[in-house]
Amino acid sequence: MPDTARSPAGRKRSAEARVAILEASLSLLRRRSYAELSCEAIASEAGVGKQTIYRWWNNKADVVLDALTEHARAVTAPETGTLEGDVRAFFEATFRLARGTRGTGPVLKGLMAEAQLDAAFAPRFAAFIETRRAALRGVLARHPIPDERELSALVDMLFGAFWYRLLLGHGPLTPALAATLGKLAARGAGAGIPITD
Repeated sequence: MPDTARSPAGRKRSAEARVAILEASLSLLRRRSYAELSCEAIASEAGVGKQTIYRWWNNKADVVLDALTEHARAVTAPETGTLEGDVRAFFEATFRLARGTRGTGPVLKGLMAEAQLDAAFAPRFAAFIETRRAALRGVLARHPIPDERELSALVDMLFGAFWYRLLLGHGPLTPALAATLGKLAARGAGAGIPITD
């Protein structure tokens, strides 16, 4: 009886600690650069021991990537009935998550930099990026885009605008940009121009 009584409580504490660690990593990255982040700092912010982090993750990059994955699930794109509206809604949600004082933009920039420097981490970050590409492909697939190469190129073009502005900072991630991307997607998909090699 004592063992079974302790088990659910232990699982709950572990789950709470995991959430605290993930939230702490994002909270710290909103206040400092990725280079300044450490597992020690994350543990201190979360109120857990450093060994608790290493029970679930290998390094800070893996912690942050998991945290970002959890937040990315909040990006939803309601069906508006049109390709333009669906793409606009998807990027409005994506931009909202990335910008602001509690946004994930700085986190994404840090992980992108880490992926260029750490060959072991790069495939894990690429897998995360692929989940976001798949989400956008799902939005586009609601509408008739018959050519697979066209669909793939459209995903690259639309997300390219996001990453270009995020990394270079030459323009904001605004609802106006989301609306423009929706219009460009609709025009591109409706142009009927065949793709040739």
